[in-house]
Amino acid sequence: MEERKTAAVSGAPAPLPAPTPPPEMSARFSFFVTSLAAMRELSGSSSGFGGDLRFGKATGLEGADEICRQIAERSLPGSGQKGWRAFLSATSGGPGGGPVHARDRIGNGPWYDRLERLVAANKHDLLQPRPHGADPAIVNDLPTEDGVPHHMDGAIGCTADTCPDNHQILTGTNEQGMLYSMSPDSTCNDWTSTARTGAPWCGHSWPRVESGINWMSALADGGCAPCVSLDDGGGVRSRCVGSAGGYGGIYCFADRP
Repeated sequence: MEERKTAAVSGAPAPLPAPTPPPEMSARFSFFVTSLAAMRELSGSSSGFGGDLRFGKATGLEGADEICRQIAERSLPGSGQKGWRAFLSATSGGPGGGPVHARDRIGNGPWYDRLERLVAANKHDLLQPRPHGADPAIVNDLPTEDGVPHHMDGAIGCTADTCPDNHQILTGTNEQGMLYSMSPDSTCNDWTSTARTGAPWCGHSWPRVESGINWMSALADGGCAPCVSLDDGGGVRSRCVGSAGGYGGIYCFADRP
């Protein structure tokens, strides 16, 4: 849009530029996996946030939501205003002080990726081992904020055998989209801990093995400390969020697509 220009009037303040509307494409952008580059940039650390996602907010859930919002806005200006929520469960903060279930945080859909490919039409379709009805190009490799299949995030010209092993995504959530366990170990103390203890429960952005296909609930990681581990070593190898193949990434949904 061209900037509005007005003849100067002596003593009058300069006119403000016309507001720039959000891009049309942001009307559908409503899901992504946080990329390694984005998590490093926002955390200010090459190791990412670890299990403490407060990001200057009072709680881990609030901070994770802000992480999602800022990454969405950086990827597609204007989209940060859409009510982004991290797909995370917590042991407290829900009704009556009870647990928070990830499935209850994200609206009802539909959800689309940055390139307007369907992720899921509704919550029933979403809460399957892999999202039912998702675009075939992304159903088994959920995309980052820029629409890049996660297995290829940060790699150029990789193949299935040489791409980063980055499948572990923090959720604290079971196969029904609800809190996996009331143990604080499973949520890094409700996403406030970077201790080298705990066993944060994760989903798999792409199917790692036959038993690890569920995008929201698949395997515990080794601890809550920050780390990045992208080599295909198999199993939990150290006491940090990326030890089993990842970097402490999270899923982000817009509750107002």
